[in-house]
Parts: sequence; C-alpha cells; structure tokens
Amino acid sequence: MATLARFSRRALRTAHAVSKQHLQPQIACAERAFATEASKSITPSPDRVKWDYRGQRKIIPLGQWLPKIAVDAYVAPNVVLAGQVTVWDGASVWPGTVIRGDLNKISIGFCSNVQERSVIHAAWSSPTGLPAETLIERYVTIGAYSLLRSCTIEPECIIGQRSILMEGSLVETQSILEAGSVVPPGRRIPTGELWAGNPARFVRTLTHEEILEIPKLAVAINYLGMDHQSEFRLPYSTVYLEVEKFKKSLGISI
Repeated sequence: MATLARFSRRALRTAHAVSKQHLQPQIACAERAFATEASKSITPSPDRVKWDYRGQRKIIPLGQWLPKIAVDAYVAPNVVLAGQVTVWDGASVWPGTVIRGDLNKISIGFCSNVQERSVIHAAWSSPTGLPAETLIERYVTIGAYSLLRSCTIEPECIIGQRSILMEGSLVETQSILEAGSVVPPGRRIPTGELWAGNPARFVRTLTHEEILEIPKLAVAINYLGMDHQSEFRLPYSTVYLEVEKFKKSLGISI
C-alpha cells in the first residue's frame, strides 16, 4: 500500500507538471491580450479635468446663529466661521483662520484683518467679570498664528504674530503688542503704548509717527484682500454642493 501511494503521488506530480508546461503559453497569451484591452479602455483623455477641491464648509450655522459677512469683506476659501460671528465691511480673514462663536459673540470690525492660521473664540463667561465676547474694532491688524479668547481690542491697534490674549484682556486704542506676547486674563494695555513679552510688559510709549502708521497698515492689507477677492469669488457655503453635483453629472466619483 505504501508503494502504491508513492506511485500515485509521483504520477499526480508528473501529470501536473506536464499540464502546466502545455497550458503556460496559452495563459501568458491570454494575460497579454487582457492587459492590452484594459490599457485601451482606461487610457485617460488628454483634456481630463483634474479635481483639487475639498468640500470644506466655510460657514457653519449653530442653532439659531449664522455667521454674517459683509458684501465687501474678504474671507479666504479655507477659513472656518461658526456661530455668532460678524465680519464687518472692509475686513479680511486670511487662509487657515478659525473663528468659533459657539459660546459667545465675535466681531471683526471695519477694515480690520485677521491673518493666517489665527484662532479666535469666546467663553461663556469671563472669570474677571468683564464681557466674555471677543470684540475687534476698526483698523486692527491681528498677526498670523495669534490666539484670541474673550478679549477686547479697541480701534487702531496692532497685535503681533503668535500673540495670545486671554479672557478679559483689553488692548486700548492706538497700541501695539509685539510678536509672541502673552496678555494674561484681565490685563489692560493702555493707549499709545508698546508692550511685549510673556507675560506682556510695558516697553515704551509710541511716537506720533508710529501711531499714524497703524491705520495705514490696516488699509494696505484691506486693498490686498480686495485683490485676492477679485481672483477667487465663490458663494459662501454651498459651493461644495454645486461641485459635487457637477462631478456626478460628468460621472466622476466623489
């Protein structure tokens, strides 16, 4: 029986090798034919549309609150506005910024600008007893990567890049905060002064010429925002629906 089993296994291996040698050319020929037909069927068109669109919603309603944007304000395509946010005339909000008014009101005043990747939000209430809403008045420049929470910035101020303003802090009119400054909760920056550091401390009094340059900077950034606005005009919140509908009509998967 053992000898018979060995002969049977040997016979099966021999038959399998012979059949593989005979069928191998036929399989290879079929594979080449299939590959040729497949390459013909999936050859992309030279005028194929390349989609580089992300369906990110710029305006996010929260309950009864809907962000409000003035007609001549510039809000970059990838900015996120949520809840009780108002962007007034001539203001500009630059790419990557998140303004989250889910707990309290946030206002970006006339001809003010919030530059790239800044984060602005507000608390339910301030531990200092001061107003918890975030108020940015007219001709204010907020540098890139800044963080503002439940603070007030009066007209004609400059907030340097990567600055942090905590709950209840107040920056009075015609003041400058240098880059990287941290304003603790409840701290007041008096008018006409330059502050810097962590925590922010008084540096010196601003000159008359420096004070005159503050609104000029805000106006210059406003004109730059108008140039960006003219190059990229899209509806505020429903453009992603229109793009997806158009892609479906062309048979392009979403």
